[in-house]
Amino acid sequence: MQNGGEGTSRKWPSPPAAKMAAYEKRRAAAAPAPSSGLAEPTGAADGGLESEAEFLLRAGVTAMVREALLKVLEARPEEPVSFLADYFERLVLSSPGATGESSAELPGPPQRLARALWYVRLAHHSHRTAFDSNAGAAYEVLGAGGRRRKAGVDGRLYSELLRRICQHGGAPAEAAAALLGRVRCRDHEAVPFDVFRYGVLTCFVLLEFAAKAEALFTVLDGGRGAADGRLCQAVLRALEEALGTGHVPLPSRYLQAGSKLGPDGLALAMDRALQERKLGASMSKEEFLKKATALFVAKVKPVE
Repeated sequence: MQNGGEGTSRKWPSPPAAKMAAYEKRRAAAAPAPSSGLAEPTGAADGGLESEAEFLLRAGVTAMVREALLKVLEARPEEPVSFLADYFERLVLSSPGATGESSAELPGPPQRLARALWYVRLAHHSHRTAFDSNAGAAYEVLGAGGRRRKAGVDGRLYSELLRRICQHGGAPAEAAAALLGRVRCRDHEAVPFDVFRYGVLTCFVLLEFAAKAEALFTVLDGGRGAADGRLCQAVLRALEEALGTGHVPLPSRYLQAGSKLGPDGLALAMDRALQERKLGASMSKEEFLKKATALFVAKVKPVE
């Protein structure tokens, strides 16, 4: 046969179809038999390699990824990729091999507090089922016993967790201290789960209330860093009226105040303030947040 008209004859390789047929024959012989579930291993006797599905099951990856996806669905974070990265990082750090812990000795209070904080921050408190589940996991982590301590959450660990929640959330220091004074327990006291959940939930609601108050002040100051004192006082009065009177058992109900702070109600209160003839001194954001969070803390029912 001629090659490109050069007049030089050479032997061509075997047809591609023949090679493909031989490859498919070898591949079919090595492939696992079809099944309704995960692929079956080929078996060491046949000399086959471990299947992908078997490897994932043996390594625990399938269950691990499933659990991670469930956590994402529960928490519904704004940045799922960052959430998953933090989730797997915490998973590695909490494993016994990473910390050098023996099976007989549980991690110390700092590690358990860090892990409990991570649990309670996984889901927003408005996702009640997920939040309660994570709060239960945090309670078990803090209350796990060991060779040197009895099982159960004491007031010292409970109060420290609440302090860390407020600190990591950027709550005003004075408001956080006042709130902890109302929901904390004595260091030696055993803390039941309902009290634990109440304190944790109240701290998160305080953080959200402070964020909403800060957003209101941003509207009032117009980016100047200080707002008219009359307008601030009017908004604070509206906040106090929205919170209502007396102590409300469930802290999540405090956020219902937002429904009473509609644009019409705030506009009316601010309009009345502007109609006053006397000049009002300016108010800083720190002062406004201090007054607003004090209103919230005053409505929190103390732990008995």
